[in-house]
Amino acid sequence: MSRKDPCQKQACEIQKCLQANNYMESKCEAALQEMRKCCARYAKGRSVCCSGFEREEMEREKAKLTSKGISPPPQ
Repeated sequence: MSRKDPCQKQACEIQKCLQANNYMESKCEAALQEMRKCCARYAKGRSVCCSGFEREEMEREKAKLTSKGISPPPQ
C-alpha cells in the first residue's frame, strides 16, 4: 500500500494558483513558500513532489559556496 505524499496538498495549491494567474510564478510566491516549508520538514526522497525543490536547494547551496570562493563538492 502506498503512502500519500506529505506535500501533495501544497503541490496542488501551486498548480491551482498558477492556472488562476496565467502561469505567472511571481503571483504564487506564497504557495511556493508553503511548498518549500513542507519540503524542509521531510527527509530528501520522502516526497516525490519535492524533487524539484530539493534540486533548487542544492543549486542555491552551490551558488552560496561559490560566491564565498569555496568549491562545492562534486556530485
